Amino acid sequence: MSKYSNTATYRASVTLNVLIKSPVSNKAERFDYVMDFLKSMAGNEYLGFSNATFQSEKETGDRNYAIGYYLKEKKCFPSNSDMIAALDFYFQLCSIEVTCESGSVIAATLANGGICPITGERVLSAEAVRNTLSLMHSCGMYDFSGQFAFHVGLPAKSGVSGAVLLVVPNVMGMMCWSPPLDRTGNSVRGIHFCQNLVSNFNFHNYDNLRHFTKKNDPRRVYDDLVRNKSVVNLMFAAYSGDVGALRRFALSAVNMEQRDYDSRTALHIAAAEGHVEAVIFLTEVCKVNPNVKDRWGNTPLDDAMQFSHSAVVSVLEEYQRVYSDIDSQSDTEEQKATMETLKSVV
Repeated sequence: MSKYSNTATYRASVTLNVLIKSPVSNKAERFDYVMDFLKSMAGNEYLGFSNATFQSEKETGDRNYAIGYYLKEKKCFPSNSDMIAALDFYFQLCSIEVTCESGSVIAATLANGGICPITGERVLSAEAVRNTLSLMHSCGMYDFSGQFAFHVGLPAKSGVSGAVLLVVPNVMGMMCWSPPLDRTGNSVRGIHFCQNLVSNFNFHNYDNLRHFTKKNDPRRVYDDLVRNKSVVNLMFAAYSGDVGALRRFALSAVNMEQRDYDSRTALHIAAAEGHVEAVIFLTEVCKVNPNVKDRWGNTPLDDAMQFSHSAVVSVLEEYQRVYSDIDSQSDTEEQKATMETLKSVV
């Protein structure tokens, strides 16, 4: 990962290497510190070191040495720091090896706000994760970073090995590997994979805009979970006699006749608790069916009578008569419409 087309990013990396752990610490101590830190991010999955890569970087890193001396001239390094030692340490960090599995755990730790999903350990603070993802989003893909941010819209980091580490915040992290590189040093197939991923799922940073083309969203709460939560909230409002909450549910197009696991409706609950105003709202405004029976064969009127709520009984008895008349009238009108249709066909 030592090929930095973005010189500014490289400058920051080399300069910050001097500050890792302590400026007076030797390279071995700082390297062990970074390895332990990365192992924590990877959930103790595989992490290795390639000495061949390290030696190659030292022998062919002329541009890196040139930039290092430029930084030294501009006094970018702390006082009493060794620029050559900082470069050696940088080359060491560029030679750390991961697998797709361990790299994906590192990405998942970033996606999880700094908490490793395997061990549950907090490795990074939320602020550090935000700053890291911001850097990855702006310059993690070399000179292709701008186009990647435009087309994919996710923080990522590529390496000249052909690896691409991708983070979907609050969802997942992944690493893919395919050695053939493009002219900017990124994996050709890795970029294609990221683009295809975003074309199918709404992971792009701006796919959540209103009226945007709908894509598959793994973050969407499934319909069953939404329905169960809706039932619980509706039943609790009826149990509490909270007419304001019932009104909000009705205005939100919630099905006011949905049932719980005992086949009881909100009208059953409100009638059993003796909440007259809630019963009046459910009957006169929501026009719910008063004849629904629960698992024991009881209607809301039966519950009101069982618990001696006389005011609720009066409301439900009157509503049942009105509801029966409306129901029979609608049946008659439906029959007439059916007959008219048959006559027109004939």
